[in-house]
Amino acid sequence: MIRVLIADDHEVVGEGLRRLLGDQPDIVVVGCVENGREAVRVAVAESPDVVLMDYAMPELNGVDAADMIRKRCPHTKIVMLSMHTDTEHVVRALRAGAAGYVPKKSAAREVVAAIREVTAGRRYLHRPLADEVLARLTGPQALEDPLERLSSRERQVLQQLAEGRSTNEIAMSLCLSPRTVETYRARMMEKLDLRDFASLVRFAIQRGLVSLE
Repeated sequence: MIRVLIADDHEVVGEGLRRLLGDQPDIVVVGCVENGREAVRVAVAESPDVVLMDYAMPELNGVDAADMIRKRCPHTKIVMLSMHTDTEHVVRALRAGAAGYVPKKSAAREVVAAIREVTAGRRYLHRPLADEVLARLTGPQALEDPLERLSSRERQVLQQLAEGRSTNEIAMSLCLSPRTVETYRARMMEKLDLRDFASLVRFAIQRGLVSLE
């Protein structure tokens, strides 16, 4: 049996995936979580074969959660589910360790095949994205992703800032001092050459760290 953990903050989507996978004779769902931190915690505890990971989730986005799971549970495969179909988001997920990438609009048709492919040790990419991603990774247009200038901890602080949390709330969540959070904020603005907080939030939204849904 292929053991799957579902991580999606939309209850309807999560329930739909659970029902879809429940109809498969070779797949069992070991849990459903609604944010990236819970995805990491449950993945470490349950060691699933596959995590179906929503790209944009509260508290910790799917990309950073995938990176943490890859480091702590190297045998667990990640299939990223996302409303984003541009190559930048796909490449970022692959670099974080995702073995598969499926647009949410195609999930009902492709997610089972993606799970079986990555479990077999292969990658799975939504077909229309494959050529574009290969060109981005190997061609002369392979440009730096500005988000990669930030450390994992800086990205976590950035996400929570963009979600509207206060400095004190972020400090408690990440076990940091408020002064350290402010230092991260100033450092991020310098690295990204941004002049004000509104630009920092806009950057986080544009890069998919938070969702406007």
